[in-house]
Amino acid sequence: MIRKLAAGLVVALFYVAAASMPNPGTAPAQEAPRLRSTAGDRDALMITVYNQNFGLVREIRDLGLARGLVSLEFGDVASSIQPETVHLKALDGGRLTVLEQNYQFDLLSPQKLLEKYVGRTVKVYRWNEVLGRDEMVEAEVLSVNQGTILKIGDEITFNYPGRLAFPEVPDNLIARPTLLWKLDSGANRQRVETSYLTHNLNWKADYVMVVDENDRHGDVTGWVTLTNQSGASYENAQLKLVAGDVQRVSELEAYGQARKSFMRAEMAMDEAFAEEAFFEYHLYTLNRPATVLNNEQKQVTLLEASDFGIKKRLIFYGAAHYFRGSYGQVESNQKVGVFLDFENSEKNGLGMPLPAGIVRVYKSDASGAQQFIGEDRIDHTPRDETVRIKMGEAFDVVGDRRQMDFDIIADCVTESEWEIKLRNHKDEEAEVEVFEPIGADWDILSSSHRATKLDAHTFKFTVKIPPRGEQTIKYRVRVRWC
Repeated sequence: MIRKLAAGLVVALFYVAAASMPNPGTAPAQEAPRLRSTAGDRDALMITVYNQNFGLVREIRDLGLARGLVSLEFGDVASSIQPETVHLKALDGGRLTVLEQNYQFDLLSPQKLLEKYVGRTVKVYRWNEVLGRDEMVEAEVLSVNQGTILKIGDEITFNYPGRLAFPEVPDNLIARPTLLWKLDSGANRQRVETSYLTHNLNWKADYVMVVDENDRHGDVTGWVTLTNQSGASYENAQLKLVAGDVQRVSELEAYGQARKSFMRAEMAMDEAFAEEAFFEYHLYTLNRPATVLNNEQKQVTLLEASDFGIKKRLIFYGAAHYFRGSYGQVESNQKVGVFLDFENSEKNGLGMPLPAGIVRVYKSDASGAQQFIGEDRIDHTPRDETVRIKMGEAFDVVGDRRQMDFDIIADCVTESEWEIKLRNHKDEEAEVEVFEPIGADWDILSSSHRATKLDAHTFKFTVKIPPRGEQTIKYRVRVRWC
């Protein structure tokens, strides 16, 4: 009996010892070292800004890692980052694999800190005027909803005057947005390139144009205005601008949109931006590093051009619906629009793609002081195209439009007779173009001036009005719209 008990005890001790020994086929679990990288690790930084309120951030960092599994906090990224667009690659050919990525954006603030301490104990310091020092009490944070509710001793109170002190910052609160990666690294040190898209980086083009006293030549200066509200600063970055309408998916539309390009002529030898065609867009690279701080608006000279040809045009517009009914007097003292046209061509001293933007125009008065005379927004304009800027309405050139006769010939067929009287109150001759949009099949039966067909639904008259004189255009037209 004693021998059986001894044998059983030996067997039991054997199994206990075996259970306590590590399995030779299973490596003991080790926690991956947690490392951090900041902007101080950057070797290079490049930002490409699209004029649709987003940008591409690309940076190269020298990372101190470890072989095997590593947890890396990749800090100093934009708070407006799109985490799903992050791309990481090793530049030296070593093994570097992202096993998992988390984007931490629960940022440290007094309110967030209080919320994390609900149900925990903090210290409250209150100034004692009699003793001349702070007195400390411990309090449990019960709630921070619409105010901080504390339990001090056996009492529940709120709006307690005092300074709260916390023993530590919770692990899930961070000072800045951070990417947290779980990496499989093949080396203790890696040089890596990281790129991602971020919202709230934007740029736009603005132009200042000065016309000469005869309204025949102009000078222009273009500006790039760059706005950074992405939640990160970019110091000594290589700056590129993309002009064009880049397709974005619908989920990004809530972040806003914008637009395109650039221009050149007689520019300084050291150009601020170098322009190149890029896919179906245009890319502009600043020839020097730039620092773009968060919540900053930066302006950089984009172009300078001088003495290019312009043409002032006075245009009197009609309307298509005039020809389908009986009106009599249609317009009296109707304003005549004033426009400036110029060719964006090398022959005219220009010839580079023009970005969409606002052109503000100035002209010197008799004393030589420049005065603002109008502004207009232009769309993206390729080279060898015409740019038209509406300046406003002429003060001294006006017109009347009268329907002198109206006949219904058949269903959907009418004939009407028109008289357009233009008056010039200036001391010099004025040339006016009368645009008549008609919006149907039409035939001019008679006219006092030669009509020019512009397209299937528009014709125009061009008349010269003597100083302090007038001109009258008369014509009869047949219109068929069904």
